[in-house]
Amino acid sequence: MIIVFFIFFPFLSLIPTTISQSPTCNGISISYIHNSGFQIPPAATDPADQPYNFQSTLTLTNAAADRLNSWRVFVGFQHREVLVSVSNALFADGTSLPANVTGGAVLVGFPVTDLKTAVETAGDFNQMQARMQLVGTQFGVAPPDASLPANMYLVNDGFLCSAPSSPANNETHVCCEKDPNATPVDNEEEIFNARQEGDIVIMYDVVSSQETEYTAQVTVSNHNPLSRLDYWRLSWDWMRDEFIYSMKGAHPSIIDTNACIFGRQGEFYKQLDFSEALNCERRPTIVDLPLDKANDEKLGSVPFCCRNGTLLPPLMDPSKSVSAFRMRVFKMPPDLNRTQLIPPQNWRINGTMNPDYECGPPIRVSPTRLPNPSGLTVDSTSVASWQVVCNMSRTKPDTPKCCVSFSTFFNKSVVPCSTCACGCNTANTCSTTAPALLLPSKALLVPFENRTKMAVNFAKDNDWALPDTLPCADNCGVSINWHLLSDFKDGWTARMTVFNWGETSFPDWFAAVELDKAMTGFEEVFSFNGSRLTGSNNTVFLHGLPGLNYLVAEKDGRKPKKDPRVPGSQQSVISFTKKNIAGINVAKGDGFPNKVYFNGLECSLPSSLPISSRGPEPSATFGSIPFTLVLLLFLHKLF
Repeated sequence: MIIVFFIFFPFLSLIPTTISQSPTCNGISISYIHNSGFQIPPAATDPADQPYNFQSTLTLTNAAADRLNSWRVFVGFQHREVLVSVSNALFADGTSLPANVTGGAVLVGFPVTDLKTAVETAGDFNQMQARMQLVGTQFGVAPPDASLPANMYLVNDGFLCSAPSSPANNETHVCCEKDPNATPVDNEEEIFNARQEGDIVIMYDVVSSQETEYTAQVTVSNHNPLSRLDYWRLSWDWMRDEFIYSMKGAHPSIIDTNACIFGRQGEFYKQLDFSEALNCERRPTIVDLPLDKANDEKLGSVPFCCRNGTLLPPLMDPSKSVSAFRMRVFKMPPDLNRTQLIPPQNWRINGTMNPDYECGPPIRVSPTRLPNPSGLTVDSTSVASWQVVCNMSRTKPDTPKCCVSFSTFFNKSVVPCSTCACGCNTANTCSTTAPALLLPSKALLVPFENRTKMAVNFAKDNDWALPDTLPCADNCGVSINWHLLSDFKDGWTARMTVFNWGETSFPDWFAAVELDKAMTGFEEVFSFNGSRLTGSNNTVFLHGLPGLNYLVAEKDGRKPKKDPRVPGSQQSVISFTKKNIAGINVAKGDGFPNKVYFNGLECSLPSSLPISSRGPEPSATFGSIPFTLVLLLFLHKLF
């Protein structure tokens, strides 16, 4: 009798059929393989504009001695690629698919964010390797030619990457090894990623965890000294069908549970009353609560909550630069485990009249220490913590929101904000290219539509030519006048006036003025709260004094049928010394700002300065001390 033995080796299933790894790489191997492609419509007359489908595989393999946490890889696409599908990864900046990746893109791992080592997994490539299937459109590379990236490298700190290998078999490789000169990390940072700095830092801290739900605290902190957020709106994507059951300290912009009732959530949580839940959107938008809810036991009672959506710079008030809320999150199968915690992805935050921000992916960091809710003088640690870093977009907005005018005590003309400084309505019967007309000083106090006659008469009185079509308005909601008030041998002064021509008031307003040559001599601000900006040697930071930090909106004059509307305004004198500043010439330009910011947004500056070749003219009355007193009295009577 013949006995046949069948021997099974279950561990063999862990070995992939193909291994995309550079055989000589003792670090992180990056491989890009062009698998296939074909021509797609429409047909193009120019071969360079013909679109083609491409399907590729991007593989990261950890052949190093240390684990790679929160991997991030840059792929330098170069054929106007549009990615339509990406498996096992997300865009680092939260971009949604389909995405134009011309110029390259940074991908991050999801749901697997870390690559373990061969030593700790006994060579298990399922844990050592991340493999992404890419499907998209590219232009001008017809099969069988391969569409390969120009370069690839790890974005993670502390690595040096080789140049891509010469293409062979429609693939290319890069090897990234530890930089021997990189700063070593401590033991804690080997387990968790080091915390990063950014303009806005968001912490996602799980403070308690059960099998089917957990409680998370979300903390948003403003770290930029010149930025603020007003009426912030925060959004993210749930990746595992989670939903928000309850919140304190903030609220979804829409209460909607229909997706749960008619979806998987309703089938699984059959006994749950979804009328008590808050939001089942895959991408919810969260808004702050008003101030009067701060001590509400049901809706508020979370430290740093309920600021009506305002985040101030930390220099103004550190306690008002932070916003926080808590939420109860329900999970779905197969994540029914206390330790199975997956943060939401693709974070976005914005506000009104604020800069645009780009947020990175959530990065696992060491547990956050939080104040003990019982009031004891000890800290409690979170169950798990992730950090999201958001930085201002480097792309400047199309049009500024504020503008600056210049004037001096020795020149009777005001150099106003530029034509269409904050955008133009082309339907208006005005010139968008004609330079703005010089103004008399009193014109600064009235709206633009009431300045036209003043500006025309001022030009005629001075025998200045007028354009055939008068220039359009600046259309700025906020304008700032910077006026050289005096210039002496040992020092000088400037007067700064902020005008609000809009319908929205600005509580806790602030401004910043860059003076490259003169800032060394900064001494004192008399009617604003002013100081040198921390970490800068050329910027003064200004904001309203307590009780005077509210820049009101434009309103009707005392006699609305007769008087023009009146802007909200605040004004202060700033003094400077010339001691130990060699070669400073205030009148010739050193006394004028290089940049001006209002509430974190850069303002438009005039293209010329009101300087005089004859030097100061004491007989000129504009900007003199009497004029300043008249202006202050005039504004006082109006308000």
